Amino acid sequence: MAESAEAARRELVEALGRGLGSGFAPPLELPSDRELRRSAVLILFGVLDRVPADRPAAAVAGELDVLLTRRASGLRTHAGEIAFPGGGVEAGDADRAATALREAQEETGLDPGGVDVLGSLPVARIPVSNNLVTPVLGWWRRPSEVDADHRESVEVFRVPVAELLDPAARGTATLRRGRLTHRSPAFRLGPRFGGHIVWGFTGILLSGIFDGLGWAVPWDGDRTFELEARDAL
Repeated sequence: MAESAEAARRELVEALGRGLGSGFAPPLELPSDRELRRSAVLILFGVLDRVPADRPAAAVAGELDVLLTRRASGLRTHAGEIAFPGGGVEAGDADRAATALREAQEETGLDPGGVDVLGSLPVARIPVSNNLVTPVLGWWRRPSEVDADHRESVEVFRVPVAELLDPAARGTATLRRGRLTHRSPAFRLGPRFGGHIVWGFTGILLSGIFDGLGWAVPWDGDRTFELEARDAL
């Protein structure tokens, strides 16, 4: 278990070497009738402000954080959701890590020169947006100021990982659309982060990473977070 934030970095690198993410990415099924999009997101861990978690966890240091954003409500897909910074691949991007860093800089203002890229998780398809997403794991070696750009992101959160691991913060998000019910691992952010629900692809990634690293602790699998249509614009 990570007794310090720096130990968490070592565990992330070791877990990537063991194939972290190979078991929890959504199935990669290429569509045949819609234009396929390609993008990358940045899952950025680090010690950002030395403010300990309100709810400590035995598995990680209280100052270990992960960067999240709240997407603008006017976006075409995943509007208003809590997400990792990221976006579509552009012709000038050297690789998917470059895409993730560029998009994170645009959305949050972070300095990509202070981020160490640790590696990538397997590519996953997001059916609702017909998107192939590469999750890029990063470590904030030299933290920089962040703020929302108010075009794609309206809030930027530096969330202590320990608070996400708190069993009281964990549940299963359910969203009903017609006759279909969508479910995903979910996390409720604390009051200082607006109490927002982290769900969908972001919730799947966080849950899988925590399980793969051995950081997760038992939580109530019967707890549900009922989402309304406005939570999934």
